[in-house]
Amino acid sequence: MKRHPDLVQLSREHHGALKLARAARRAAESGDAQGLRETAQRVVKQFAAELEPHFRVEERDMLLRLTEDGQHDLVQRTLSEHAELRRLEAALAQPDAASLLRFGDLLAAHVRFEERELFEAVQNQHEKPG
Repeated sequence: MKRHPDLVQLSREHHGALKLARAARRAAESGDAQGLRETAQRVVKQFAAELEPHFRVEERDMLLRLTEDGQHDLVQRTLSEHAELRRLEAALAQPDAASLLRFGDLLAAHVRFEERELFEAVQNQHEKPG
């Protein structure tokens, strides 16, 4: 699907998020303690550099417009998942397989939700006349 220009960069960033989610799941399921620690460190670093700025753009720009349009369920789900991902990222300062696995699973599901539902709602807003 062709994305509205406002969504193109955010959609591109999802590719990196999906790669990170896959790495987190693999490390969590590997049984390799060193790999788990290294991947948790990668998650923390990439979260600060890429995911947190991504979340802030969404929260500042898209969610405000969706709230004004009455899309409260989409907004609430997005905010809730962002909060849970932030909580899991903070927990990875003391990495454990369960937190890393939950982070990877939630991040992958969150990206799919944004691409299929959230971004579609924003796209539809842009297509509305007037």
